[in-house]
Amino acid sequence: MALFGTDGVRGLANGPLTADLALTLAQATAVVLGQGRIAEARKAAGKRLTAVVARDPRISGQFLSAAVEAGLASSGVDVLDAGTLPTPATAFLIGDIDADFGVMISASHNPAPDNGIKIFARGGVKLPDVVEQRIEAAMAGEKLRPTGGDVGRVVRFADAEDRYAIHLLASLPHRLDGLHVVLDCAHGAASGVSPETFRNAGAKVTVIGADPDGININEGVGSTHLRGLAAEVVRVGADIGIAHDGDADRCLAVDADGNVIDGDQIMAILAVSMKQRGVLREDTLVATVMSNLGLHRAMAEHGIRVETTAVGDRYVLERMNEGGFSLGGEQSGHVIMSRFATTGDGVLTGLHLCAEMARTGKSLAELASVMTVFPQVLVNVRGVERARAEDADVQDAVARASAALGLGGRVLLRPSGTEPMIRVMVEATTQDEAERIAGELAEVVRG
Repeated sequence: MALFGTDGVRGLANGPLTADLALTLAQATAVVLGQGRIAEARKAAGKRLTAVVARDPRISGQFLSAAVEAGLASSGVDVLDAGTLPTPATAFLIGDIDADFGVMISASHNPAPDNGIKIFARGGVKLPDVVEQRIEAAMAGEKLRPTGGDVGRVVRFADAEDRYAIHLLASLPHRLDGLHVVLDCAHGAASGVSPETFRNAGAKVTVIGADPDGININEGVGSTHLRGLAAEVVRVGADIGIAHDGDADRCLAVDADGNVIDGDQIMAILAVSMKQRGVLREDTLVATVMSNLGLHRAMAEHGIRVETTAVGDRYVLERMNEGGFSLGGEQSGHVIMSRFATTGDGVLTGLHLCAEMARTGKSLAELASVMTVFPQVLVNVRGVERARAEDADVQDAVARASAALGLGGRVLLRPSGTEPMIRVMVEATTQDEAERIAGELAEVVRG
C-alpha cells in the first residue's frame, strides 16, 4: 500500500506513523528535493538548503516535528522551526523566504490521536504524485550523512506568525470595521493567528474553540461540528460565524440566524465579487464534481464558467495552475485564492468573505442568496467493488434517474479510491425526491 495518500502521509501517531518513519521520510525528502537545477546552483554558490517546519497543536506533533527536523538537519538541511501555525501559513512562508521546501505536521480535521506529514516543494506548492513516489522509493536508499560543519542547523523562525498575519491583512480589499465575527478555531493551529488577524482587520471578535491542550483538537468544534458556532452567533448577536478545521485550511460559515453557509456558497459569493472587481481570471471558477448544482446555475446567471475536477483540493489546484485561474475549491470549505495562496486557506477565505460583507453592506444571508442550494443526498454503498459502477444494470438505472430528474437534478456515482465502496449522490428540487432516487439507486448498486 502506498505511503502517501491524497494529502501527504497520515495515520495513527505511534501506530503506523512513528518517529522512525518521520525521520526516515525527512531524510528521503532531503535526498529528492535537494536535487535539481536550483538546489545545485545554491550548493555551488555555497548556500545551504533550507526548510520550514511547522505543526498543529496536537500533542504527537511535538515528537513528530522533532523527528522530521532531526532527519533534515542530519542530511545537511537548515531548518526554520515555525512552531504551531496553520498549513497555509507554512506554504506561504516557504515562498516568502525562498526556502527550498517545507514540512507541515498535521492531520487536518482528523481526531487528536491521528497525525500526518505534508511536504511542500519550493514556492509552497504540494508535491505531484511522481515526486511523492520518488521520496517513498528513496526511503530505502542511501541517505545524506554530512559531518562537522556540514550538518544542518535548527533555529526558531521567530517572526513566522507575524509575516503570515501581515500577508493576510495586505490581501484584503476592504477593512472589517463594524462587523461582529465569531471565530471557531477548532482548538487547532489558527487559535492564535486567526483572532489576532480579524481584530487587526477591524472586526469585533468573539472566539470559541481556541484553547488547544494537545488532545482536544477538532473535538466537538470546528468546521466538522458547526452547531456550537451557530448557537454562539445567535447568542451574542454576531453578523457571521467562521469555522476552521485543525490546520485551518478550511473555512465554513454561519449567518446571523445560525444557518450554515458551505464551501459552494462561499465560492459563489467570492466569485461574483471578484468578477465585479475584475480580478476573477477568465471569469472562471474551478470546483469538484461534488459541488452543488445550484452553484453551476448561479455562476451561469452571472456569466461565470465553472470547470469541474475530481474530488480533492490537489486536483482543483492542478486545474487552476493549468488554466491560470484565480478561484477554486470544494464544498467542504477548501477554498483556494491563487493570487494570495498556493493551497486552501481558511483564515484568508474567512477574511475575504467578511470583507465582501463590509464592502457591500449586505448580510451574509443576502450574499448567500445568490445561490439556491439543491437538496443533495449521498449514500455510501459499502462492500461493492469499483467496477460495479460500470455494470449495465447500474448504468441503465442511472440513465433512467437522470432522465426523470431532467434539468431539475443530477446523479453522480463515484467509486471510492481507498475501499470497496461506491458513493451515490443525487440532487433534486426536493429532499424527498433526492432521498427516494438515491435509495433506489443504492439498491441497484447493492443488487
